Amino acid sequence: MSELSGLYALWYREFKVFLRERSRIVSSLVQPLMWLVIFGGGLSSSILLTGVPSGINYQSFIFPGIMCMTVLFGSLFFGLYIIMDKRVDFLKEVLVAPLGRTTIFFGKVLGGSTDGFIQVIILLILGTFLFNIHLTLYSLVITLIVVALLLISITSLGLTIGALMSSPEGFGLITSFVIFPLFFLSGALFPIKNLPSWLYVFVSINPVSYAVDALRTVILGVGSFGLAKDLAVLVVFALVMLFIGTEAFKRMKF
Repeated sequence: MSELSGLYALWYREFKVFLRERSRIVSSLVQPLMWLVIFGGGLSSSILLTGVPSGINYQSFIFPGIMCMTVLFGSLFFGLYIIMDKRVDFLKEVLVAPLGRTTIFFGKVLGGSTDGFIQVIILLILGTFLFNIHLTLYSLVITLIVVALLLISITSLGLTIGALMSSPEGFGLITSFVIFPLFFLSGALFPIKNLPSWLYVFVSINPVSYAVDALRTVILGVGSFGLAKDLAVLVVFALVMLFIGTEAFKRMKF
Protein backbone atom coordinates (compact mmCIF):
# COMPACT_ATOMS: atom_id res chain seq x y z
CA MET A 1 0.00 0.00 0.00
CA SER A 2 1.39 3.40 -0.96
CA GLU A 3 1.28 6.36 1.43
CA LEU A 4 -1.22 8.13 -0.82
CA SER A 5 -3.53 5.10 -0.93
CA GLY A 6 -3.31 4.79 2.84
CA LEU A 7 -4.10 8.47 3.25
CA TYR A 8 -7.19 8.08 1.08
CA ALA A 9 -8.31 4.96 2.95
CA LEU A 10 -8.04 6.69 6.32
CA TRP A 11 -9.91 9.74 5.06
CA TYR A 12 -12.62 7.58 3.49
CA ARG A 13 -13.09 5.60 6.69
CA GLU A 14 -13.65 8.75 8.75
CA PHE A 15 -15.99 10.14 6.10
CA LYS A 16 -18.11 6.96 6.03
CA VAL A 17 -18.31 6.88 9.81
CA PHE A 18 -19.58 10.47 9.81
CA LEU A 19 -22.25 9.76 7.19
CA ARG A 20 -23.50 6.73 9.12
CA GLU A 21 -23.89 8.72 12.33
CA ARG A 22 -26.71 10.99 11.25
CA SER A 23 -27.31 12.03 14.83
CA ARG A 24 -23.89 13.77 14.76
CA ILE A 25 -24.96 15.86 11.79
CA VAL A 26 -28.26 16.83 13.42
CA SER A 27 -26.78 17.57 16.85
CA SER A 28 -23.92 19.60 15.35
CA LEU A 29 -26.47 21.90 13.72
CA VAL A 30 -28.94 22.14 16.61
CA GLN A 31 -26.43 23.82 18.92
CA PRO A 32 -25.44 26.70 16.60
CA LEU A 33 -29.06 27.25 15.59
CA MET A 34 -30.05 27.50 19.25
CA TRP A 35 -27.34 30.11 19.82
CA LEU A 36 -28.48 32.09 16.79
CA VAL A 37 -32.24 31.81 17.31
CA ILE A 38 -32.55 31.91 21.12
CA PHE A 39 -29.42 33.73 22.30
CA GLY A 40 -29.07 35.98 19.26
CA GLY A 41 -32.79 36.61 18.93
CA GLY A 42 -33.19 37.32 22.62
CA LEU A 43 -30.40 39.90 22.73
CA SER A 44 -30.82 41.46 19.29
CA SER A 45 -33.33 44.02 20.55
CA SER A 46 -31.36 45.05 23.61
CA ILE A 47 -27.69 45.09 22.49
CA LEU A 48 -26.21 48.18 20.85
CA LEU A 49 -23.35 47.21 18.54
CA THR A 50 -20.77 50.01 18.61
CA GLY A 51 -18.74 50.53 15.46
CA VAL A 52 -21.04 48.28 13.40
CA PRO A 53 -23.22 49.51 10.51
CA SER A 54 -26.84 50.01 11.54
CA GLY A 55 -28.15 47.49 9.00
CA ILE A 56 -26.46 44.59 10.81
CA ASN A 57 -28.47 43.07 13.64
CA TYR A 58 -27.02 41.01 16.46
CA GLN A 59 -27.95 37.66 14.93
CA SER A 60 -26.10 38.49 11.72
CA PHE A 61 -23.19 39.88 13.71
CA ILE A 62 -22.61 36.68 15.71
CA PHE A 63 -23.20 34.37 12.72
CA PRO A 64 -19.46 34.24 11.78
CA GLY A 65 -18.62 33.57 15.42
CA ILE A 66 -21.15 30.75 15.61
CA MET A 67 -19.61 29.23 12.49
CA CYS A 68 -16.26 29.19 14.29
CA MET A 69 -17.96 27.73 17.36
CA THR A 70 -19.28 24.88 15.20
CA VAL A 71 -15.75 24.18 14.02
CA LEU A 72 -14.35 24.40 17.55
CA PHE A 73 -16.77 22.04 19.25
CA GLY A 74 -16.96 19.55 16.39
CA SER A 75 -13.30 19.39 15.38
CA LEU A 76 -11.73 19.50 18.84
CA PHE A 77 -13.86 16.62 20.08
CA PHE A 78 -12.89 14.65 16.97
CA GLY A 79 -9.75 13.79 18.92
CA LEU A 80 -11.90 11.63 21.18
CA TYR A 81 -12.11 9.09 18.34
CA ILE A 82 -8.36 8.49 18.71
CA ILE A 83 -8.94 7.23 22.25
CA MET A 84 -11.79 5.03 21.01
CA ASP A 85 -9.61 3.67 18.20
CA LYS A 86 -6.95 2.80 20.79
CA ARG A 87 -9.48 0.91 22.88
CA VAL A 88 -10.75 -1.20 19.98
CA ASP A 89 -7.19 -1.67 18.67
CA PHE A 90 -8.03 -0.05 15.33
CA LEU A 91 -4.82 1.98 15.37
CA LYS A 92 -2.76 -1.15 15.99
CA GLU A 93 -4.32 -2.69 12.90
CA VAL A 94 -3.49 0.44 10.90
CA LEU A 95 0.10 0.36 12.10
CA VAL A 96 0.48 -3.15 10.68
CA ALA A 97 0.17 -1.57 7.23
CA PRO A 98 3.31 -0.01 5.75
CA LEU A 99 2.23 3.51 6.64
CA GLY A 100 4.11 6.16 8.57
CA ARG A 101 2.47 7.77 11.58
CA THR A 102 2.61 11.09 9.76
CA THR A 103 0.36 9.65 7.05
CA ILE A 104 -2.03 8.29 9.70
CA PHE A 105 -2.18 11.69 11.35
CA PHE A 106 -2.86 13.52 8.08
CA GLY A 107 -5.54 11.00 7.15
CA LYS A 108 -7.27 11.68 10.45
CA VAL A 109 -6.93 15.44 9.96
CA LEU A 110 -8.47 15.26 6.49
CA GLY A 111 -11.30 13.06 7.76
CA GLY A 112 -12.12 15.31 10.69
CA SER A 113 -11.84 18.46 8.55
CA THR A 114 -14.19 17.02 5.93
CA ASP A 115 -16.79 16.29 8.60
CA GLY A 116 -16.58 19.85 9.88
CA PHE A 117 -16.64 21.28 6.37
CA ILE A 118 -19.97 19.58 5.66
CA GLN A 119 -21.45 21.01 8.85
CA VAL A 120 -20.30 24.53 8.00
CA ILE A 121 -21.68 24.31 4.45
CA ILE A 122 -25.08 23.30 5.82
CA LEU A 123 -24.94 26.16 8.34
CA LEU A 124 -24.08 28.63 5.56
CA ILE A 125 -27.08 27.46 3.55
CA LEU A 126 -29.36 27.86 6.57
CA GLY A 127 -27.86 31.29 7.24
CA THR A 128 -28.78 32.43 3.74
CA PHE A 129 -32.44 31.62 4.30
CA LEU A 130 -32.85 32.32 8.02
CA PHE A 131 -30.40 35.07 9.00
CA ASN A 132 -30.09 37.26 5.91
CA ILE A 133 -26.53 36.17 5.11
CA HIS A 134 -25.58 36.95 1.52
CA LEU A 135 -22.30 35.82 -0.03
CA THR A 136 -20.67 36.85 -3.26
CA LEU A 137 -18.35 34.46 -5.09
CA TYR A 138 -15.34 36.25 -3.59
CA SER A 139 -16.67 36.18 -0.03
CA LEU A 140 -17.67 32.53 -0.41
CA VAL A 141 -14.18 31.52 -1.55
CA ILE A 142 -12.47 33.44 1.27
CA THR A 143 -14.98 32.04 3.77
CA LEU A 144 -14.21 28.48 2.71
CA ILE A 145 -10.45 29.14 2.90
CA VAL A 146 -10.75 30.56 6.42
CA VAL A 147 -12.95 27.67 7.53
CA ALA A 148 -10.54 25.13 6.02
CA LEU A 149 -7.56 26.66 7.85
CA LEU A 150 -9.45 26.72 11.15
CA LEU A 151 -10.66 23.14 10.65
CA ILE A 152 -7.14 21.87 10.03
CA SER A 153 -5.82 23.72 13.07
CA ILE A 154 -8.52 22.67 15.55
CA THR A 155 -8.72 19.08 14.28
CA SER A 156 -4.94 18.83 14.70
CA LEU A 157 -5.27 20.24 18.22
CA GLY A 158 -7.97 17.71 19.09
CA LEU A 159 -5.94 14.81 17.68
CA THR A 160 -2.88 16.00 19.61
CA ILE A 161 -4.82 15.94 22.88
CA GLY A 162 -6.31 12.56 21.97
CA ALA A 163 -2.86 11.15 21.22
CA LEU A 164 -1.65 12.18 24.68
CA MET A 165 -4.71 11.00 26.62
CA SER A 166 -5.69 7.45 27.50
CA SER A 167 -9.25 7.95 28.76
CA PRO A 168 -12.33 9.84 27.54
CA GLU A 169 -12.64 11.46 30.98
CA GLY A 170 -9.15 12.91 30.78
CA PHE A 171 -9.79 14.10 27.24
CA GLY A 172 -13.01 15.83 28.27
CA LEU A 173 -11.32 17.56 31.20
CA ILE A 174 -8.47 18.92 29.10
CA THR A 175 -10.66 20.04 26.20
CA SER A 176 -12.98 21.92 28.57
CA PHE A 177 -10.04 24.06 29.64
CA VAL A 178 -9.15 24.64 25.99
CA ILE A 179 -12.39 25.07 24.11
CA PHE A 180 -14.20 27.64 26.27
CA PRO A 181 -11.36 30.20 26.42
CA LEU A 182 -10.84 29.82 22.67
CA PHE A 183 -14.52 30.50 22.06
CA PHE A 184 -15.37 33.19 24.61
CA LEU A 185 -12.14 35.12 24.00
CA SER A 186 -12.51 35.10 20.21
CA GLY A 187 -14.91 38.04 19.91
CA ALA A 188 -17.53 35.65 18.55
CA LEU A 189 -20.26 37.20 20.69
CA PHE A 190 -19.13 40.83 20.99
CA PRO A 191 -17.26 43.54 19.06
CA ILE A 192 -13.60 43.71 20.00
CA LYS A 193 -13.35 47.45 19.53
CA ASN A 194 -13.43 49.50 22.74
CA LEU A 195 -12.69 46.46 24.90
CA PRO A 196 -10.79 46.95 28.17
CA SER A 197 -7.07 46.75 27.45
CA TRP A 198 -6.54 43.60 29.55
CA LEU A 199 -9.33 41.78 27.72
CA TYR A 200 -8.13 42.95 24.30
CA VAL A 201 -4.73 41.37 25.01
CA PHE A 202 -6.33 37.94 25.52
CA VAL A 203 -8.51 38.34 22.44
CA SER A 204 -5.58 39.40 20.26
CA ILE A 205 -3.41 36.40 21.19
CA ASN A 206 -6.23 33.94 20.53
CA PRO A 207 -5.81 32.57 16.97
CA VAL A 208 -9.54 31.84 16.72
CA SER A 209 -10.16 35.59 17.00
CA TYR A 210 -8.57 36.02 13.59
CA ALA A 211 -10.87 33.42 12.04
CA VAL A 212 -13.92 35.21 13.47
CA ASP A 213 -12.58 38.56 12.28
CA ALA A 214 -11.82 37.24 8.78
CA LEU A 215 -15.31 35.76 8.41
CA ARG A 216 -16.89 38.94 9.71
CA THR A 217 -14.85 40.96 7.23
CA VAL A 218 -15.85 38.98 4.14
CA ILE A 219 -19.44 38.24 5.16
CA LEU A 220 -20.48 41.51 6.82
CA GLY A 221 -17.75 43.95 5.82
CA VAL A 222 -16.84 44.53 9.48
CA GLY A 223 -13.32 43.76 10.64
CA SER A 224 -10.70 44.84 13.14
CA PHE A 225 -7.34 43.25 12.35
CA GLY A 226 -7.32 43.32 8.54
CA LEU A 227 -7.95 40.35 6.26
CA ALA A 228 -4.29 39.90 5.29
CA LYS A 229 -3.24 39.66 8.94
CA ASP A 230 -6.13 37.31 9.70
CA LEU A 231 -5.11 34.90 6.94
CA ALA A 232 -1.42 35.08 7.87
CA VAL A 233 -2.15 34.18 11.50
CA LEU A 234 -4.43 31.31 10.47
CA VAL A 235 -1.83 29.87 8.09
CA VAL A 236 0.85 29.98 10.80
CA PHE A 237 -1.58 28.48 13.34
CA ALA A 238 -2.42 25.61 10.96
CA LEU A 239 1.26 24.87 10.22
CA VAL A 240 2.20 24.94 13.90
CA MET A 241 -0.65 22.63 14.90
CA LEU A 242 0.14 20.21 12.06
CA PHE A 243 3.74 20.04 13.24
CA ILE A 244 2.79 19.54 16.90
CA GLY A 245 0.18 16.94 15.99
CA THR A 246 2.61 15.00 13.82
CA GLU A 247 5.16 14.89 16.63
CA ALA A 248 2.47 13.82 19.13
CA PHE A 249 1.44 10.94 16.86
CA LYS A 250 5.04 9.80 16.51
CA ARG A 251 5.32 9.57 20.30
CA MET A 252 1.84 8.14 20.90
CA LYS A 253 1.69 5.06 23.10
CA PHE A 254 -0.93 2.32 22.98
